[in-house]
Amino acid sequence: MSKRDYYEVLGVTRTCTEVELKAAFRKLAMQHHPDRNPGDKDCEHKFKELNEAYDVLKDGDKRAAYDRFGHAAFEQGGGGGQHGFGADFASTFSDIFEDLFGMAGRRGGGGSGRERGSDLRYNMEITLEEAFAGKNAQIRIPTSVTCEVCSGTGAKAGTKPKTCYTCGGAGKVRHAQGFFTLERTCPTCHGRGQVIDDPCSACSGAGRVMRERTLSVNIPAGVEDGTRIRLSGEGEAGTRGGPAGDLYIFLSLEPHELYQRDGADLHCRVPISMVTAALGSEIDVPAIDGSEAKVKIPAGTQSGSRFRVTGKGMPVLRSKQTGDLYVQVAVETPQKLTKRQKELLAEFEKLSSEHTQPESSGFLSRVRTFLDGLGNRGSYSA
Repeated sequence: MSKRDYYEVLGVTRTCTEVELKAAFRKLAMQHHPDRNPGDKDCEHKFKELNEAYDVLKDGDKRAAYDRFGHAAFEQGGGGGQHGFGADFASTFSDIFEDLFGMAGRRGGGGSGRERGSDLRYNMEITLEEAFAGKNAQIRIPTSVTCEVCSGTGAKAGTKPKTCYTCGGAGKVRHAQGFFTLERTCPTCHGRGQVIDDPCSACSGAGRVMRERTLSVNIPAGVEDGTRIRLSGEGEAGTRGGPAGDLYIFLSLEPHELYQRDGADLHCRVPISMVTAALGSEIDVPAIDGSEAKVKIPAGTQSGSRFRVTGKGMPVLRSKQTGDLYVQVAVETPQKLTKRQKELLAEFEKLSSEHTQPESSGFLSRVRTFLDGLGNRGSYSA
């Protein structure tokens, strides 16, 4: 049976970089690892095939020889050595073992028993006005804190944790499986390297207890929806006196009744009367800072026209810049008219011309041109 192309085995191109090569190898090796597929002979074969391909391509000289001569470069003692599981097998797979058996982050840490606490997330909803001005908020969160009775050691007062008798304090145990040796997290101490024979009664040996804490959170002006604030060391307490995790505050903004936000700019829709739009006027629009922004409406303004008020938007986070306020007017059609109002509007309609309503007149003219064109085409076809 002929061997498959090494690049094909790893699923990479011949021009791939070392980083791409290693990433592809790690992904496939984890997928076909015998421990993840017990009893699957096909996976065991693929695993060996992957190791053989990677053993050649990761070496610059071997890869150059393979690119030139293919598999023939390593036949009859041609410098390829023994493929499959060479002398550097343990080094090649050390990082994969960590991913498979949960040992990442514990190298060199056996014996201390100290583990960093988990990070916590807190969702906070604020108003647009609070996002504009900033605020100092008080929050209450239930979290684990260091046990005061045992000072976080987890052991009863007057005693100390002991070195784990299973792993000797390394936090790892080794055992042979088939053709290689595996390292696993110690099942007795769970990687801590220490065990507690006489646990603290207050925390049951965990070194931490649950408490509700009150924290002060400073929310700067200009925060946007989705802004994340990190409070270092305010997360869950670590085990056995380990460092605490962090607390992340995720902000969301409540919908506002007047404004829609677009980055640092604010948009506001303001209804105006037909008379105001026709004759022009000056209107007052409330700004987010509490002031009144004056907007000049020119005569003949159409519905949907937009006007900008400079500097009346939101502050830019950690900057001296400020966005703008955009006012979009909507011309309101009169409703529930009196008899006299209807008479006046009818009179106004009689006095109107293409000069007072140019858009309507222009549209009607285009409609007539279009219909005339249809009539001419119909006569030609007949």
